[in-house]
Amino acid sequence: MANRFLADPDPTTAWAKAAVDGKLFTAGELVRYAAERHLRDIRDGERRGIYWRPDAAGHALDFLPSVFQVTDGPSAGQPFYPLEWHTFVMGSLFGWRTATDRWRFRSGWLETGKGQAKSPLMGAIGVYIMGWCDIQRAQCYAIGEDKKTANVLFRDAAAMCRATIPEHDEGESLEGLGEVVIRGELENAWKIEHPDSGSFFQPIASGESLSGPRPNYVAGDEIHELTDENVLQTWKRGIDKVAGHALMLMGTNTPATSQHVGTSYSDMYQQIAKGEARDDTAFAFVARIDKADRETVFENEKVWQKSLPALGETFPIENIRETVASALLRPSTKSSVLRLYFGVDTASADFWIDEEKWAAVQGPVDETMMRNRFCRLALDLSQKNDLTAVSAAWEPIGDEPLAVKSWYWTAAGTTAGHLKEKGERDHAPYVEWVEDGFLVATPGATIDYTFVAMQVSKLYAEHKVLEMVADPAFISSFMDACAEVGLEVWLYGGPDKPTGRGLKIVAHAQGTRVMFEDRQLCMPHSITKTEDAILAQRVIIDNSPVTYSCAANAAIDPDGQGNRMFNKKKSRGRIDGMVTTTMAIGAAVSSLKTKKKSVYASRGIIRV
Repeated sequence: MANRFLADPDPTTAWAKAAVDGKLFTAGELVRYAAERHLRDIRDGERRGIYWRPDAAGHALDFLPSVFQVTDGPSAGQPFYPLEWHTFVMGSLFGWRTATDRWRFRSGWLETGKGQAKSPLMGAIGVYIMGWCDIQRAQCYAIGEDKKTANVLFRDAAAMCRATIPEHDEGESLEGLGEVVIRGELENAWKIEHPDSGSFFQPIASGESLSGPRPNYVAGDEIHELTDENVLQTWKRGIDKVAGHALMLMGTNTPATSQHVGTSYSDMYQQIAKGEARDDTAFAFVARIDKADRETVFENEKVWQKSLPALGETFPIENIRETVASALLRPSTKSSVLRLYFGVDTASADFWIDEEKWAAVQGPVDETMMRNRFCRLALDLSQKNDLTAVSAAWEPIGDEPLAVKSWYWTAAGTTAGHLKEKGERDHAPYVEWVEDGFLVATPGATIDYTFVAMQVSKLYAEHKVLEMVADPAFISSFMDACAEVGLEVWLYGGPDKPTGRGLKIVAHAQGTRVMFEDRQLCMPHSITKTEDAILAQRVIIDNSPVTYSCAANAAIDPDGQGNRMFNKKKSRGRIDGMVTTTMAIGAAVSSLKTKKKSVYASRGIIRV
């Protein structure tokens, strides 16, 4: 389908009017907000020192099909006409100016479903800024969480520079004509240079360092995959140093709520699009289905274009139909399809279990109503300044399911703002959790284990606690804290060892090794028992946001035999509450006696 707006004298504004009108295509409310903002600023923006220059927008839009051809897919070999949604994005980025004719927008956020041609657009913009915006010695960078991600849009740019210019003889490309020089062969290209202006465009990973960059263009794709906001802040500071034209453009799919960097940026740009936050230098294009569409999105094809703006142009509807059909057959993939294609911000990018099943067992657990049930506790002390968790699992009675609740502690720190900074590092809202009563911040630089011991002592006094399971590495530290608060504890050494007085503590192995002797508890068995209880909805887990966050962060590692453990190093954040929940459920389920029918009840007695 040809772009219906390019023939208009002002294609960008024509697209914005169509988005608001809703007759030519279907736009979600966040995209309509962006279009309304454009039209409103044309009307009254000059009072704020911003000016709409349709000729500048047209120059950028005309550049693409005049210089580039499509290098991949069914349209390969055809001129790179901007897609309809590209018309609004590229026109806005280059058509809006300040009183000094500098680009109005210093940052841009492009959030759509998968397969909407964000990377080719961002790569083409890099080449345009590098050589065709009259910037001497322009520095342009493609960034990513790793070099592979950074290379995606850069390789699109390199491929377009090597492709024949439309309506030119074969081989007459930007590279072939000497307009640009590409360093590196084929897929190994690592830099594009524009000799006439002394400018360049190159990819760089987040871990690589540069000495005092002053970028005119920073293109970051797959922002939802970023784990550290510092890389974006570093580039923003570089953009801020540039007196003239400069732009940081970020492309992304809708991030999961556990992807804290992407979520925080998406939330900010949504507020800007809605007008809830004012920033005349930030451009926002957020293509998601509306909240009202979520329940019926798999059946209602009419709303798909809201998150897939290239639908019907370069993205065939058959592609998404097949994806939806597969998700309906495999429910475990529904969550990722909702997020990656329709912009539904589900809780995790890669939840360790079917997230819908996990969400189904979340509910309130009132420990005061559990005093007539047998209880098992689980403890993960973690490091002295991280997150400590205690979970309680109450055995089922009658038709009531197993019930689990967790308590959490962290160190408040010795300086003002410590908890906020710690939360930013851990990608967790510690301050809000403390204020809401879901987390206890103990005074000082390290967690005071006596706070933990006091909670365990309270549970032991008020409930039928049979035992507490714990990571063997930290048992001695906890026992010392128990002695300080007057709680008697003893360490179970095996069935042939003498028993002690007070709370029994049982070691729970943490690795993938499976234990069989003396009913020893191990993580592979506890994970399986927890998974089974969740999938069968035989458990209710107290709906604490800390526990949900721990579950969303968790990463599971199997060994060669399929025995699984939680891997803290590979996890996206703190997982302590998921570890204790699993240990508590594993201990509780292991202790339940299954009454077996006598063999004689089914076959009778055989007489000889």
